[in-house]
Amino acid sequence: MSAPRAPRLLAAATLAVAPIVALLPHAAAHAAATPHRRPPALTRVAASTGAAMATTAGTRSHARGNSHRAACAGAADLVVAAPYATVDGQARAGAVTLYRGTREIGVLAQGSAGIPGSPERGDSFGSAVVSGDFDGDGCGDLAIGVSEEFAGTPVPDGADGNGIVQLLRGSADGLKPAGTLDVTRLGRPRDTDRFGAALASGDLDGDGDDELVVGIPGLSEGGGVGVFGMKGRDLRAKGTLVTQATPWVAQEHIEGDQFGAAVAVGDFDGDGRAEVAIGAPGDTVGPTTSGGGSVTIADVRRRQAGMYTQNSPGVPGEAEKWDSFGAALAAGDFDRDGRDDLAIGTPGEGLDAFQDGPMYGNGAVHVLYGTRRGLTAIGSEFWSRKTKGIRGKSLNTDRLGSALAAGDLNGDGDAELAIGLPGGNRVLVLAGTRTGGLTANHAVILTGRPGHPGDLYGSAVTINDAGLAVGAPGAGRVTLIPATTRKGSYTGLHPRNTTTLTAPKPALFGFSLTS
Repeated sequence: MSAPRAPRLLAAATLAVAPIVALLPHAAAHAAATPHRRPPALTRVAASTGAAMATTAGTRSHARGNSHRAACAGAADLVVAAPYATVDGQARAGAVTLYRGTREIGVLAQGSAGIPGSPERGDSFGSAVVSGDFDGDGCGDLAIGVSEEFAGTPVPDGADGNGIVQLLRGSADGLKPAGTLDVTRLGRPRDTDRFGAALASGDLDGDGDDELVVGIPGLSEGGGVGVFGMKGRDLRAKGTLVTQATPWVAQEHIEGDQFGAAVAVGDFDGDGRAEVAIGAPGDTVGPTTSGGGSVTIADVRRRQAGMYTQNSPGVPGEAEKWDSFGAALAAGDFDRDGRDDLAIGTPGEGLDAFQDGPMYGNGAVHVLYGTRRGLTAIGSEFWSRKTKGIRGKSLNTDRLGSALAAGDLNGDGDAELAIGLPGGNRVLVLAGTRTGGLTANHAVILTGRPGHPGDLYGSAVTINDAGLAVGAPGAGRVTLIPATTRKGSYTGLHPRNTTTLTAPKPALFGFSLTS
């Protein structure tokens, strides 16, 4: 059994070590969303019934056209989770807020507007959020992780939660509750699984609609991932469970690997069917390197998998204790070759002599590039604050790489990469280029409020059509940085024109984001 659930979520924010910070990432990040295939935006329609709160607009660039855009008009372009929000007097029950630009257009919580369940102490509704078009109608749907929910009698401040995922389906009449998922949909009994601690979406089977990928880092055999919606199945039908013990994965595993603490989806070989990247930041590499971390690339359709660690040939550096390789993930086409590339956060990476334990880390990000045969470590990159061209001093409390997001900020067709350093109250943004991928040229460093290290600015990042959103859950703040078209090795960001969204500090508002 792992650490108590209430401290667990708070520690994830404080240390930005992701069962849930990578879901920031993830963000992120519908972290898996590729820049050439942005999911439909979430939108709100004035509801005449309690069940209709928001609807989806926006369509994928390659499908369904303007008729669906008109049917789902009224875009909400940012979703902000506050998993520690007090709801109906229940502390840490959690809430999720929808925004269009800077205007709040809806607040979601369990037990409201038809969403199943009721707000309970410590549920952490919003521990992860992701959007996608799960039914192929051109309207964006929303999945919300509730990783500390108990199906039976709650255990306040006790064991980690069973976890569920709340589904909301987009339509012209609003975002409507569409049921829940839990580990029983994978043929497993409920345990302290933390089902829904990480989420991602993407088209894994090439049928034109998205599948939902659910991280289950507390599953008994070291963690797991559930995949829902394959081959046209309803999202609520039985899913596919992937663990390190799955025969076609076949990895050694122990409790505490946190397999599924971070997930991302990308088409790394460019065949039109995406693969799943699965982070296991607690994985032991070799006989003694506990917490070195690993990332598994799983082709669920073909039932094939391969694993990367910092000891893999071609990957810079070496696995060290507490590195947490794979704590955050983001997929995007950084070199505009039509194949997604993968950024891997390693927030515990020590770059000086003062790496004292798992709470510390200068942090780094590895980038593997996609090829016709999938990801390769040949030519992979290692980014840190010590990389030539990156300004500022690297500190052993920065934890660079705790949050990641990929997306085309400057409108030139290749993706930029946003990297959170919540221990340093900063975000590093690198531009993509078609001539070589990511570059330090014109790199932007965004800084949170001076003198407020507890803000944890950079704990969550996401990219949408308007620019970059940065979460500072310690302060209950989300900063919006606009971006405009600027081709070449520029990020397109305008750091002097920011807008800030706020909520009460204890809510951890901005802990997870999606667009």
